[in-house]
Amino acid sequence: MISFILAGTFVIAAFIASLTCVHMLQLSSYQTRSYLAWLKRGASDFYIRQWPVVGIIMLGLREHDYALMIASVAFLIISVLNIPRKAKKPLVYTPRVWRLLIVQLLLLVLIGYAVTLLQDYTRFMLIILAPSIMLVPFISMLSNFITIPVQKMFNRSFINDAKRILKSMPDLKIIGITGSYGKTSVKFILTRLLSVKHETLMTPDSYNTPMGVVRTIREQLKPTHEFFVCEMGARHVGDIREICEIATPEIGILTAIGAQHMDTFKTLENVIKTKWEIIDATTGTGFINVDSTPVREHARPDNCITYGLDNEADYTAVNLTVSSKGSTFTVQAPNGESVDFTAPLLGRHSILNILGAIAVAHNLGIPLSQLAEPVSRLPQVKHRLELLKGDHFTIIDDAYNANPVGVKVALDTLSMFEGFKVVITPGMIELGELQSELNRTYGKQLAEICDHVVLVGKRQTEPISQGLQDAGYSKFTVVEKFEEAIKRAVELKADVVLLANDLPDNY
Repeated sequence: MISFILAGTFVIAAFIASLTCVHMLQLSSYQTRSYLAWLKRGASDFYIRQWPVVGIIMLGLREHDYALMIASVAFLIISVLNIPRKAKKPLVYTPRVWRLLIVQLLLLVLIGYAVTLLQDYTRFMLIILAPSIMLVPFISMLSNFITIPVQKMFNRSFINDAKRILKSMPDLKIIGITGSYGKTSVKFILTRLLSVKHETLMTPDSYNTPMGVVRTIREQLKPTHEFFVCEMGARHVGDIREICEIATPEIGILTAIGAQHMDTFKTLENVIKTKWEIIDATTGTGFINVDSTPVREHARPDNCITYGLDNEADYTAVNLTVSSKGSTFTVQAPNGESVDFTAPLLGRHSILNILGAIAVAHNLGIPLSQLAEPVSRLPQVKHRLELLKGDHFTIIDDAYNANPVGVKVALDTLSMFEGFKVVITPGMIELGELQSELNRTYGKQLAEICDHVVLVGKRQTEPISQGLQDAGYSKFTVVEKFEEAIKRAVELKADVVLLANDLPDNY
């Protein structure tokens, strides 16, 4: 009986510990490489919580009379230690997660049952079960491998259903948007502009993966929709092409190309190749931002319309005025039409994003004059230079993501504000071999603008610290938690705080 109690407490402890691993798998898009990268970064934190295992092993070596009962108590302690902590983005219990958890539970029960067969050999029972807890991250990975064929079958069924829905709506215009940065903002802005005259659906939040697009089509697309604005994200060569095969765009928008997700793309050439897949797949007109050097220098197909602020383009904006309260500018269209615009969004880059959306909407038949009013009422895009009023200071929330171009834009925006300026940042990630160098450069840029910098995570932000010190800048603090960073900003009596990136739970 005691051996079964031991096996039961082991299964409970291992299953609860596995919830963290499944959560990290989900945040890693179930990609083994990304999951192993998390394990490499976070292994120490995970394994520290399994400290009672050492005691169990010692019991096994000594074969104490009460070893099995004491070990059972130790497994219960491990269960409590591994209760999932509050997360920025909690585990979502999708059907895929439930399948993964069921397979994982069966594997753990199998291990527990096998050990009960050794009930006359206490030492072996303990020495087998104790390391098994330490192998939970790999058992989760094995469970993921086992469920992949079933998941592929479901995915194929969902994809076919989404294609069927799109085929039943031949008049629907699909607008695809991709880019290393700017794509989400352009998506929100364009949807607002098109909605002036047309019923328009966009992919919500960051549903920019193949299955995110499929889910939007299956759950939200209605026969009354005239436009479907589809954000398309990518981490590997071929990702954009895969989404375009599901929802082939009649209009494709390429917002910009830069160093992002370099841990998977490896080279800028791969990023360029992947982002241009949207223009290659577009059946109608492509819109490209020629202010982005990799976009401008790429061979331009005949079906492309250009937009930009700094280079010759079909659609451009002049007479720019940018302040901490918003922007004013004049849009010039290729047909000679010219209209003044006012927008409540922050930063020069926002004008560029608005210009791209205006170019598409105008090309689809909405006069520039009819776009001025909705542009003046554009809502802020969440976590993308979103201006907020805090209890102690003004907040510029740019926490969604960070890339070399984006952080420079954020600092330029911060420079427009008066008062004591503080930046809170964990730095930039997913930049591959360039990550350390680019974060060091980021540190030098911070030194030019800020009155104080609060770095979140000592290990993660070491290159930024080096960059700050290279610039002879010493007014920075290193903390481990975001809450500590906010507390530090309050202590400094900051007037304005820039939240520059917020790392997901798997970092």
